[in-house]
Amino acid sequence: MSHMNVIHDPSPGGSAGDLALVMLPGAGDCAQDLVEQGFLGALRRRGIAADAWMADVPFDRYLDGSFAAQLERDVLAPILGSGRARTWMMGISLGGMAALSAARRHPGAIEGLVLLAPFLGTRGRIAEVSAAGGLRKWLPGAVPPDDDELQVLSWLRDYQAGDPALPRIHLGYGTDDRYAPASALLARELPRAQVVSVEGEHDWATWLKLWEVLLDGNVLRPHPAEAK
Repeated sequence: MSHMNVIHDPSPGGSAGDLALVMLPGAGDCAQDLVEQGFLGALRRRGIAADAWMADVPFDRYLDGSFAAQLERDVLAPILGSGRARTWMMGISLGGMAALSAARRHPGAIEGLVLLAPFLGTRGRIAEVSAAGGLRKWLPGAVPPDDDELQVLSWLRDYQAGDPALPRIHLGYGTDDRYAPASALLARELPRAQVVSVEGEHDWATWLKLWEVLLDGNVLRPHPAEAK
């Protein structure tokens, strides 16, 4: 299995911080895009002491099921084995689904997720959840272990905001985004303070605006119950 493309930007000052941040772009984009589009710069301008890892999310590897194992081997296992106190993930579009999948696979290990216009499932599945009255009322039936999207939606169905054993989820999306209906379903299950929407579509300008709003709101802070 080949190694995935990963950009590591250490915490300013050269010493490893307690906070690790994994950043995942969407399908068709790459780790370098997170640098060139200003996401890393937005983090650094605010003086946030975090070791940042930016990794590609190749669509073909997502489809064939190999991406999760690569992310585990090349990024998550080294971070989670390093003794850092806190790990967060930020995912855009398909990267949001990948971040949710990783959190589901690592119960208790991921402190929080920042999801920007996340892809949460096919239109048919999202329509099915919506027709049922939302995630809480939706009955997924048997969930095949190899159906990652259905596994994640089922996990979100049972997600309880405020449960200290679960990651804190912050959601951002553009009101004209093609995945806005899916984001709206998830938003109903989150505290209002953890949801941000702005005018915009499924594009870098909207995602960066959301990222900056969330960073300005100190999204990566420890929860009061988690603070030492």
